[in-house]
Amino acid sequence: MAAFGIAGAATTPPIYPTGGSGNTLQASGFIPEIWSGKLIEKFYASTVLSAISNTDYEGEIKNQGDRVKIRTKPTITIRDYLADGLLALERPSGNNVELYIDQGKYFNTILDDVMDVQSDLNNLNIWADDASEQLKITVDTAVLLGIINQSNASNMGTTAGKISGTINLGVTGTPLTIVARTPTAGQVEILDLILRLGQALDEQNIPEQGRWVVIPAWAAAMLKFSDLRQAYLTGDSVSVLRNGRLGMIDRFTLYTSNLLPKGTGAGLAAAEGVIYAGHAHGLTFASQISKVETLRSEMTFGTILRGLQVYGFKVLDGVALAQAVVTH
Repeated sequence: MAAFGIAGAATTPPIYPTGGSGNTLQASGFIPEIWSGKLIEKFYASTVLSAISNTDYEGEIKNQGDRVKIRTKPTITIRDYLADGLLALERPSGNNVELYIDQGKYFNTILDDVMDVQSDLNNLNIWADDASEQLKITVDTAVLLGIINQSNASNMGTTAGKISGTINLGVTGTPLTIVARTPTAGQVEILDLILRLGQALDEQNIPEQGRWVVIPAWAAAMLKFSDLRQAYLTGDSVSVLRNGRLGMIDRFTLYTSNLLPKGTGAGLAAAEGVIYAGHAHGLTFASQISKVETLRSEMTFGTILRGLQVYGFKVLDGVALAQAVVTH
């Protein structure tokens, strides 16, 4: 059976030229001999953003470009009292923080009618599912990169610790070299790093309930070889599959992610990466899928599936966010 005719330079110029981001019908031939009823399984990177941030203001956004003004509590001054003394009067006022909904991501696909008729698969549903996962990964990557170096000065660097000032969490150029156990000179055990991050948050009076740490896959593997290798996992297999949840150590819920910033693209050296720890109070994220729609194409016979996601994020309180610069 001959393949269905494809537009080319000798006939009508194609809507989506070969090599472009649209259809690749000219290169692929369009009609195969057999359509398999099974798809090759596709695996996606774990996304952690929903677990480490708060979405308290998500319901207050409508469209890209919106902004939410967030009021913070004032800090009241406590003074010494002296009998028969004049009392100083204070008018407390808190700062306003603005969360801008200024980021947008979209997808735009087309299913040609001939391809739809000849296929025994629901292509639009398959594409929509994949687009949903790809959006999560893209947004997670952008936010995790966007919060780099946004921690309070006492929660990162080589002299971290609001009280002690002696916690080394590494900086670019002199990162912490992480090992599973039995560190030698210049190395830090993975458990030691987690304890250091915990101390930095302790010295900032961050609540113990709701703390989290996000580590890359190589650090998670080291953790499994560490002295806690028999007790690192909580048994919550659903969470592990959905958002990279590993378990709990030192009041932290641990997550693993391959989307953490690393290398020169994050402003670090080639072999360096970051590990974040904190509390959901510190980071806010607001997202809204403004539109997911199907419509008929005006240029050819086909159905367009497209979607738009708008979002914004902000480190509301860097005191509740800690950062380590590491290598291995």
